[in-house]
Amino acid sequence: MLKPFTPRLVYFEPNALEYPLGQQLKEKFEKMDMEIHYTTSHNQIRNLPGDNEFQKYRVAKSTLVVGVRKTLKFDTSKPSAEYAIPFATGCMGHCHYCYLQTTMGSKPYIRTYVNVDEILEAADKYMEERAPEITRFEASCTSDIVGIDHLTHTLKRAIEHFGQSEYGKLRFVTKFHHVDHLLDANHNGKTRFRFSVNADYIIKNFEPGTSPLEKRLEAANKIANAGYPLGFIVAPIYLHEGWEEGYYQMFERLEAQVPMHARDDLTFEFIQHRFTKPAKRVIEKNYPLTKLELDEEKRRYKWGKYGIGKYIYQKEEEEDIKTHLQSYMKKFFPKAKLEYFT
Repeated sequence: MLKPFTPRLVYFEPNALEYPLGQQLKEKFEKMDMEIHYTTSHNQIRNLPGDNEFQKYRVAKSTLVVGVRKTLKFDTSKPSAEYAIPFATGCMGHCHYCYLQTTMGSKPYIRTYVNVDEILEAADKYMEERAPEITRFEASCTSDIVGIDHLTHTLKRAIEHFGQSEYGKLRFVTKFHHVDHLLDANHNGKTRFRFSVNADYIIKNFEPGTSPLEKRLEAANKIANAGYPLGFIVAPIYLHEGWEEGYYQMFERLEAQVPMHARDDLTFEFIQHRFTKPAKRVIEKNYPLTKLELDEEKRRYKWGKYGIGKYIYQKEEEEDIKTHLQSYMKKFFPKAKLEYFT
């Protein structure tokens, strides 16, 4: 049973203590008898414990930096939402395939931002600019926000903030089941709570440090019963021996847990496995024994934004994935909506 995340080390950046949440976290971590350090900037964090790079990487993934988000200009977040809303970066999970492997580079620690009011005010401005159109904000582009929210309650505040908004909606996805503190949030149906799900083979081999599927589905059931709009992201869809059966069984398990009342407004997002050359280098360094198939020869190359191309499945394989998964979705959840396949 995966316990809620407890950081091994905590760092505070100087301005963080000027905010109420910074002070609250300091008091909370002192009571928990955490090892607390102070740093002029997260970029200055050096000499994490560990005898080699491998160990230091794992310590970094369990290190929490409490800081202030300076950039309040939001990135776009297509196809999931109009904007990414930055409450945290980094993740305590060890998913071998994760794109944060490369975006976080040599600093894979988790950062949480305490200037939540300023971030929400910036979101309000984006909503005003686009009104009366709805503006969707994705809160999990750079982290698994649910994984740390039992400590910060930032996500809970955001859910209630968007619950009161006229033209805003919040979205995020998680691989963790620690959702109990979010069940009574006043969401007003404005937050879509999504769970990342996959075939057993992928969760077992490539998603260490995350909740098992059964726990994610129990949490999804709780979330649906708390009235949240529910969604599932099947990602990465990964071809392995027996994948057709593996994904079919996954859908059977979803069907057993999703309450009937949540099925009229259920969404799916399908994302096939892809990797970049820089990601492959980092993955092989951090997870040298991974079974993840990263053979460029077996893939096709697709140009990406910023000039970094991705290796994705061949056209016929892609069509095969699409056909199978869409047919499973239609069989088990005939009213569900597929938001995108990529």
